Amino acid sequence: MSKIAKMSTKEVSEKILSSIARRHSREKRFKFLGQAAISLAIFFLFFLFYLIVVNGVPGLFQHYISLDVKIDAKRIDPKGDFSDESFFAGEASKIVHEALYEALDYPDGRTEKKTARSLLSSASDVRLVNFVKKKPELLDKTVKLKFALDDDVDTFLRGYISRDTPESDRRLSNLAINFVDLLNNDERITYELSDYLFFGSASREAEIAGIKGALFGSILTMVVCLSIAFPLGLATAIYLEEIAPKNWLTEMIEININNLAAVPSVVFGIMGLAIFIVAFGFPRSVPLVGGVVLALMTLPTIIISSRAAIKAVPPSIKDAAYGIGASKMQMIFHHVIPLAMPGMLTGTIIGMAQALGETAPLLMIGMVAFIVDVPGGVTEPSTALPVQIFMWADFAERMFVHKTSAAIIVLLVFLLLMNFTAVVLRKKLEKRW
Repeated sequence: MSKIAKMSTKEVSEKILSSIARRHSREKRFKFLGQAAISLAIFFLFFLFYLIVVNGVPGLFQHYISLDVKIDAKRIDPKGDFSDESFFAGEASKIVHEALYEALDYPDGRTEKKTARSLLSSASDVRLVNFVKKKPELLDKTVKLKFALDDDVDTFLRGYISRDTPESDRRLSNLAINFVDLLNNDERITYELSDYLFFGSASREAEIAGIKGALFGSILTMVVCLSIAFPLGLATAIYLEEIAPKNWLTEMIEININNLAAVPSVVFGIMGLAIFIVAFGFPRSVPLVGGVVLALMTLPTIIISSRAAIKAVPPSIKDAAYGIGASKMQMIFHHVIPLAMPGMLTGTIIGMAQALGETAPLLMIGMVAFIVDVPGGVTEPSTALPVQIFMWADFAERMFVHKTSAAIIVLLVFLLLMNFTAVVLRKKLEKRW
């Protein structure tokens, strides 16, 4: 006779209730652990965004000084033809420094004048020349212009350099601090949104460094990547899922595609360096090579997600298409692809988001080069935003810390715009069955 048969009804009931209680207890513990894991992940996510915002928002701003500049046409443009050679031969730098001396009540001696000049960014003369090129009608007039302060002065005004620190242990002399106080009392120093960050290019001077060139380089690289990866990935997925015969060859292709999705990105960079640059002789540090390498890296993700989207289309849709006399190609392109397109776009945007933040492949093909100019096309030297962030993170100046975080914010905004575009397209293309 079994043990259960020997047990009384009360004992059986107690045993069942005890088992149910243990099961409920395990379910509660598992639920608690799941909630704790999600809460911890959300905490770290918000903590990450908090650090980015705290360090990045100050990087969007910097200190400027307003000076009354007398723009003497003969001094700034001696040849009078508005050519770069003429402006280079002119005295734009002296004109700016004279306006600064006037604001400081004309400091005496070489030491005081040198200290005064050190308060301004070294690109102040370029800023004046660019202003004159845009508004030539203001020549021979006195105009109030804003110039970026040197990064040491900016760091002092942000509170990272204390005036109580001994003069020998800080990067600003007492005389420089006195000059800053004088300018502050005259309300000439302002804290404003940095135009250098958005419209400046690569520079080793923190106050004039910007992301314009890197941002254009990233856009060109993404355009090349998307134009290659999207059609090629979709065509591959359609062929493997709907057309290719199921044999050992297609199985090998599928296995290799799945394995390629897990290959480290630096391997694709090495492949791009060996094939496109060394073997084919493509130029280094151009968006064309960067886009091709990133396209090869994102192809497995796009193919896998597109195949999953095609599989999700109900078989009844295909049967109905055949039932009304559609051919195989008509069934695929008129019925299956329109229904699978939202899922395909999701996979594409995931792959593009991965490519947007990649640095290792671009480093391997030389896009870490110091490029000042904005690229005019996919075959001109350029860098990319993730690489620019990587380079800035290695600089010691305090202002680069803020600018690095500010560039990360811009990169995240760029990524959100890409995702928003994908969501809008998905909503427009989405069909219900």
